[in-house]
Amino acid sequence: MKQTIQIRLGQQLTMTPQLQQAIKLLQLSTLDLQREIQDALESNLMLENADEADSTATTEVDDQLMRQRADEARLDAEVRPDDRDMPSDLPTDSDWADTFDTGNIGPLGSSVRTDGGADYDLFATQSRPQTLHDHLAWQLNLARLGHRDMAIAEALIDAIDADGYLRLDLDDLPGIVGDDSLEADEAATVLHRIQSFDPPGVGARDLRECLMLQLRQLGANTPGRDDALKICDHYFNALGRNDLDDLRRRTRLGDDDLRVALSLIRSMSPRPGTAVAEVRTEYVVPDVLVRKVGGVWQAELNPETTPSLRVNASYAKLIRRSDQSPDNSCLRTHLQEARWFIKSLASRNDTVLRVARKIVELQQGFFEHGEEAMRPLVLRDIADALELHESTISRVTTQKYMHTPRGTLEFKYFFSSHVNTASGGECSSTAIRAFIRKLVAAETPSKPLSDNKIAGILADQGINVARRTVAKYREALGIPPSNERKRLA
Repeated sequence: MKQTIQIRLGQQLTMTPQLQQAIKLLQLSTLDLQREIQDALESNLMLENADEADSTATTEVDDQLMRQRADEARLDAEVRPDDRDMPSDLPTDSDWADTFDTGNIGPLGSSVRTDGGADYDLFATQSRPQTLHDHLAWQLNLARLGHRDMAIAEALIDAIDADGYLRLDLDDLPGIVGDDSLEADEAATVLHRIQSFDPPGVGARDLRECLMLQLRQLGANTPGRDDALKICDHYFNALGRNDLDDLRRRTRLGDDDLRVALSLIRSMSPRPGTAVAEVRTEYVVPDVLVRKVGGVWQAELNPETTPSLRVNASYAKLIRRSDQSPDNSCLRTHLQEARWFIKSLASRNDTVLRVARKIVELQQGFFEHGEEAMRPLVLRDIADALELHESTISRVTTQKYMHTPRGTLEFKYFFSSHVNTASGGECSSTAIRAFIRKLVAAETPSKPLSDNKIAGILADQGINVARRTVAKYREALGIPPSNERKRLA
């Protein structure tokens, strides 16, 4: 085959670095965007936060005033030195801080504020949240156990998960401890000691044992305690099925006594370990704020998530047009990247705001009346209305949140499929789930509504849904089936 050189003309789409950066910023969540902005501020010397720059200038003026006041105070002390002497006696009902203004001593001798100011954060001193393992180890150190029992207890505590259950077979304990002479009775004795620790129910091997441990730690005079222990010990399978007729027949209890016993069992915690473990709350920062102004629902960007970036004018003046030195080229590159970043960030904010306003416009019924008035909506509806690509709408609605009077909701919450109604219209699946939740909340506990009955009620309202669809929505809402919802009247 002969090698030749050919010239061809063609057109193809390429993603420029500017477009790639804009797409990247568009799909970032609020926290990721703030991290990206911080990285850009640290790496690009041309970028600066306008708010921080203005606050820095204000701080310099405040520092000058503070120094001036300090000089005046020093002069006053020199003129009237007796005013700073310690009084010979203090009133008996006074405190040192009432006479002398001294700061609180914080970590490493630093002065801190305890009046709610921003200079000191009490929770920032914690290295990490407390875990269930830490809580049990602390109680174990207070227990008077021998070296052998202490080793067994430490192995058992290490095998307790975050929910408080023991995930270890006692037959495997000798191999873990390294003592083949360890007997099952000895391991059970140490386990019984751990099961007396706080929180009640910790160290259980299954749900039945967990409930019984909590019930046994109640007072002997607790109403329904003995009946609840009897049900958990002998009729736990019937309890799991919520078979009230079987429980009534086996326990020979009346409706009132059975109701008290079952209420006591339901008050126990199925996961006792979660009551001790400290979980740091992760707050969602909304991208858009929705409020009603003048009878009209309006959406606006959250100013906390959209910092005002600008080009540093002082560094920009250092660029010389005809200079081709490496330093000048570096400044030019940083200036161009800063402008691209500011433009991409502005484009992202504009797109997010346009999509949010269109969602608010199309979902007026939800903001006025709640979930039951939610209209069906898909991504293509927003894309066609704004003349954007559907993939762009998908990026905008992912991990973006909207603060509304009905809660902080993700953009995707407002999108749902539809179900045809008897009148020829459409009903949102979100509205159907709201109807199901409302029907279950208003049902009679002794005669809960079945999926077939709920489908019939919805059909009477003109919403044609199958029983399987009702079951799917019910499971999505975390609502158990009718036989498990049955309660004594």
